[in-house]
Amino acid sequence: MASILVVDDEVKMRHILKIMLEMQGHSVEEASNGAEALERIEELPLDLVIADIRMPEMDGIELLRRIQAMDIPLPVVFITAFATIESAVEAMRHGAADYLTKPFEEQRLILTVQRVLGVSKIMKENRELREQLTRISKDGEIVCASGAMRRVLDLAGRVARKSGTTVLITGESGTGKEVIAKYIHDNSPRCGHRFVAVNCAAMAPNLVESILFGHEKGAFTGADRRKEGVFEYASGGTLFLDEIGDLPLEIQAKLLRALQERAIQRVGGNATISVDVRVLCATNRDIEELVEKGEFRSDLYYRINVFPIHIPPLRERKEDIIPLAEHFVRRFREREESGELFTQGAKRVLLDHAWPGNVRELANAVERAVILAGDEVITAEHFSFLKPHAVEGTEWRLPPDGLSLEELEKNLIRQALEMTNHNQSAAARLLRLTRSKFRTRLKQLEE
Repeated sequence: MASILVVDDEVKMRHILKIMLEMQGHSVEEASNGAEALERIEELPLDLVIADIRMPEMDGIELLRRIQAMDIPLPVVFITAFATIESAVEAMRHGAADYLTKPFEEQRLILTVQRVLGVSKIMKENRELREQLTRISKDGEIVCASGAMRRVLDLAGRVARKSGTTVLITGESGTGKEVIAKYIHDNSPRCGHRFVAVNCAAMAPNLVESILFGHEKGAFTGADRRKEGVFEYASGGTLFLDEIGDLPLEIQAKLLRALQERAIQRVGGNATISVDVRVLCATNRDIEELVEKGEFRSDLYYRINVFPIHIPPLRERKEDIIPLAEHFVRRFREREESGELFTQGAKRVLLDHAWPGNVRELANAVERAVILAGDEVITAEHFSFLKPHAVEGTEWRLPPDGLSLEELEKNLIRQALEMTNHNQSAAARLLRLTRSKFRTRLKQLEE
């Protein structure tokens, strides 16, 4: 049954309510005033509060406001001897679950409590659902600002609703292919079932078939019991085959059959087992080139390439770099952040880097910078470990019409200071100068 708090400055009224409610099987706590009630609410898991409106020091309306400010899904029923339309309207306007007047009939109290407890249960379930959805959205959050990634998400959202369509996700390593696959699963009718990810490149060649389709007891040395494969394990949900371009040729024919017939056979078994699973594939290799070389079956390629989605590399969608970096800072610091997270110099370093490892490399770099910066704003100095990417024609060329060496030096010093949040020692290191030489040149330029 329910845990109910009765709040009334009259001992007799609390006693009467306690007897009536306990006869219905409820657990009853008492408080003689609003302040005492708030202490009980903080200490105990409660389902309902029944309170008098007219109480000294803190009336029922103020108690209700305090409860609402605590953000607890706890309904309040008011009981009062001062039965006026005005007080009833005000109580309901402030969010009271119901309103009873003294004297009241026991049956009316019981029915009111039953109804409000039903509301309390719904409030708690809705709160738990919101918290669950918040956790899901945070864990599976996809941060993007570029038009290219918005188009990727649009395609993923469209195909997610087609729960049987096979999808081939392509892109360089670290671009987030598994994130998109999980996004498709989470937004599909299969979201209530398993999402199983398998890296085809990481499976031992002699165990690939067993991992995918399972095996019977005694099928090979060491097979001391029957074991289901990932196709059976993911049945009803989604199976993500990452790096499918590395799948051995001899397994590709069996995978094709499983996709076409939606059925598998365990290694060492004769029975055909039906499986209801959606297959999403991903690769960082050029499958068409593999087909031309005879390293990938063309019929399997056409079977998995029903709905292709290509994720562009991070260097081609620079608009995503800073939002992603800020997202990673908040994740690694495990809190919401307000204000600037990076100096302009740090942002310039991030935007200028080639990111050959794409989003994975960015996440690792930000994690390292967060450790170096602690709780401080991240500067370019905290990204000094990033190796500059090779650029053709790095040798400086004097323009035909010449340039001002003094202006060039001023510009470079200004940039170094901006990139390091005006830390002169860090700026000197960027320009390969000692701190004393840097300060001398800075002083000369300021004169």
